[in-house]
Amino acid sequence: MDICEKLAYIKGILDCTPIDETKNEGKLLLAIVDLLGDITEEICDIEDACDDMSEQIDAVDEDLSDLEEIVYDDCDCDDCDCEDCDDGLYEIECPECHDVIYLDDDMIDDGGIECPNCGTELEFDFDCEDCDCEDCADKDEDDK
Repeated sequence: MDICEKLAYIKGILDCTPIDETKNEGKLLLAIVDLLGDITEEICDIEDACDDMSEQIDAVDEDLSDLEEIVYDDCDCDDCDCEDCDDGLYEIECPECHDVIYLDDDMIDDGGIECPNCGTELEFDFDCEDCDCEDCADKDEDDK
């Protein structure tokens, strides 16, 4: 039984009960039931407002989720080759300061960079003899 049903039940009992409205007890009882009615109405209004806000929050949450997908272009998989994950950035850690640095293909092709945090010179030397990338395939054909 919800609060509205309980109030209706109390009012039903009150209607069937003879009350002397000239005595203080009768006036008090009627005033209490009237107050309960006002409180119940306020609570119902608050519940309706909460339901409306909850629906709006859910809609905003869905919109935010859509925006995050567009902005961050997230993929839930780690170390995969899917299109969503191929952003062309590589992550390395500086051996001196342990700062994480993100590199793109051009930075790697340059052969090295200076750590932006501590200034340590970082060199890249990639020999990819065992991989199946296009660059290695092209090099193998050139060597023949």
